[in-house]
Amino acid sequence: MKKLKVGIIGLGVGEKHIEAYKSHPSCEVVSLCDFSKEKLGLIKPKYPSAKIVKNADEILQDKDINIVSIASYDNYHYEQILKAINNEKHIFVEKPLCLNDGEAYDIRKCLNDHPGLKLSSNMVLRTCPRFIRIRDVFHSGEMGRLFYIEGDYFWGRIYKLTQGWRKDMDFYSIVYGAALHMIDLILWITGMRPTEVKAYSNKITTENTPLRYDSFASILMKFEDCTVGKVTGNGGGVHPHFHRLAVFGTRKTAIHDITGAKWLNTSDPNADFTDITEDYPAKEKRGEVISSFVDYILNDNIPPIVPTNDVFDGMSVCFAAEKAMHTNSNVKVEYI
Repeated sequence: MKKLKVGIIGLGVGEKHIEAYKSHPSCEVVSLCDFSKEKLGLIKPKYPSAKIVKNADEILQDKDINIVSIASYDNYHYEQILKAINNEKHIFVEKPLCLNDGEAYDIRKCLNDHPGLKLSSNMVLRTCPRFIRIRDVFHSGEMGRLFYIEGDYFWGRIYKLTQGWRKDMDFYSIVYGAALHMIDLILWITGMRPTEVKAYSNKITTENTPLRYDSFASILMKFEDCTVGKVTGNGGGVHPHFHRLAVFGTRKTAIHDITGAKWLNTSDPNADFTDITEDYPAKEKRGEVISSFVDYILNDNIPPIVPTNDVFDGMSVCFAAEKAMHTNSNVKVEYI
């Protein structure tokens, strides 16, 4: 069988994409692009069979390439996605998909005009065995009725915000860059979509740095059945990189934090709570997001870990949160 040819734009996190595609028997990584000459110089000896290019259009307009992985800076995603679609390429894109709802509507329309093309994004927390286990138990009904769920994205690497490309962008969002992972996790675990959000943010932890944008955001979400959700994107907090999750059902609670993970079956403070033993963060499994996307390209009957609609749903909540922060009001989520 002829292999799918892959081009990758952006070789920071994009280098991890290379390994995921190379491990799939139906893929061949044929072209790599980055803006940095230094990075290209380091990459070339590691992947001698791949063509090294400095201009993303050389990948986006290459008729032989079937899949484009976009791992460039956030502000390039929209333009590169549209070019990829119009050049008949499947797209795997790092978060965020784009920077505003107008861009998202354009991407959705363009995809609708090219129904054979597929798009996914790198929502890697879905591959974590611990989160998969919590999701499975929740859907079994064992936890009872959900009434509250919260997730905190602790970046733990403030230098990523105060140094490098994020501080130089015309617009950067801690919601898109951090909170989105926890928003996606909550939507995926519950299978529900919030109808309304309220949000607050600040730049206290980074106020004396070159970063011009907020580095912390807290988002409150209301679901149709009255369930409440809360997500934070914490870019500058004194905390290791971590994805905290707490799921509260009427019969059982799941807590995953820096001290460990437990099932709480009772409110008795002296109880012997049960450990949640599945692996976290299980980074070795994150490539499964890409491999499942490739499987979906090859066979429509194999659902990807991150379907296209889920990408747009998570971004729709983010857009509402950004509006809520800047208008100091409750904002209805308009799903794209």
